[in-house]
Amino acid sequence: MLNNLKGKVLIVDDEVNAVKVLASILSHEGYEILQAYDVDSAIRLIHQDDIDTIVTDLRMPGRDGMQFLEYVLENHRDIPVIFLTAYGTVESAVAAMNLGAYYYFIKPPNYAQLKGILARAVEQRKLKKKLNLMRRQLFAQQSKCQIIGNTPEMIRIFDTIETIKDSPSSVLITGETGTGKELIARSLHYQSFRSEKPFVTVNCATIPDELLESELFGYEKGAFTGAIQKRVGKIEEVAGGTLFLDEIGELDLSLQAKLLRVLQERELERLGSNKRVKVDFRLICSTNRNLSEEVKKGNFREDLFYRINVVEIWVPPLRDRREDIPLLAVEFLREFCAREDKEVSISDGAMNALYNYHWPGNIRQLRNVIERAVVLAKKNTITLKELPEEFSSLSKKGTLKFNSLKTLKELEIDAIKDALRECNGNKSKAARMLGISRKTFYKRLKEFNLH
Repeated sequence: MLNNLKGKVLIVDDEVNAVKVLASILSHEGYEILQAYDVDSAIRLIHQDDIDTIVTDLRMPGRDGMQFLEYVLENHRDIPVIFLTAYGTVESAVAAMNLGAYYYFIKPPNYAQLKGILARAVEQRKLKKKLNLMRRQLFAQQSKCQIIGNTPEMIRIFDTIETIKDSPSSVLITGETGTGKELIARSLHYQSFRSEKPFVTVNCATIPDELLESELFGYEKGAFTGAIQKRVGKIEEVAGGTLFLDEIGELDLSLQAKLLRVLQERELERLGSNKRVKVDFRLICSTNRNLSEEVKKGNFREDLFYRINVVEIWVPPLRDRREDIPLLAVEFLREFCAREDKEVSISDGAMNALYNYHWPGNIRQLRNVIERAVVLAKKNTITLKELPEEFSSLSKKGTLKFNSLKTLKELEIDAIKDALRECNGNKSKAARMLGISRKTFYKRLKEFNLH
């Protein structure tokens, strides 16, 4: 039943009866309805659920409908907002439409027209979501930030990246080792307005503490034995770009205090200097630790934790997103076949074994397994013989129906077709919508025979 729903509609109105009537009408049309009687409640629902369209009153206690519209446009711009009010005026309607409302109705509305407008709004939102997903897949290929996935968990991550990409707020990416946290950090940077500025990575787990301070903050000539010349640290090197601190949970407490001061003041002092240098950067951190627990144990500063954890992105382990395994496997297969100059496919038995494996090393382990299989393959098909021994018993367990899954190529073709349809065949406009150059777009048209 839920799979047949047309979409989720949030109704916001302080009149209980008005909400009940509209909810009944739209539920009968096949929509799932969420109800709120004030703006604050509506905002909480938006954070909790994936809303396709909002129908809101104008006058309500507390924040009114126009303030609600401003919030949605600022934080969830892809959700269409339809006004339905008994207190409408020409001026308020014009103001709402100019601000970005999808439509404006006066109570009681023409319900046939309302249903038609709502259907278009929901369809537009779904198409935007689909196009955004496909655009990110295409972008990931171009920028070598290959975040691949169609599961709800990954789509939520794509949506979060789209929402916060241009924000200056710090981001903390959490998850097990090998889940692709750095790829998400790179995607955040290269999809943002900072994309032409540096993306600088520092792995806090691999650099000794005594070297990490100078690596981050730099030093003046003569600051210590061996400092024969001035060196700019990574924080200065970023210069308007993004600083990615990988495994920040390994950072020594003294360095945590110094980093916190830089984040608060946006200034730093190089080792051996008392001169303050202005810095401009966005901070993205990652960790496979539970930093909340580390704070309780006294291993991580609570004030720094709140500074770096403005937005948290949790990356699920591969075992929790098994539907993405065939997509990832095919992409890695393409990569290593090109490197080894081979044409190899994966047998159904081998793919089933990959699907059913528990993947303690996550995506990194999957990539290594596919690389090994391609290198070992003597024929044009990877079978269980090319996989490690622990996969041999998994080929028939929980057989996966591969026909229901689309390859990355099929996703790209769908994205291009949808973009062309949305832009009425205008190729330049479609290329811009997908976030790729015209040259790349025409290359894809030729490659996929879409002329």
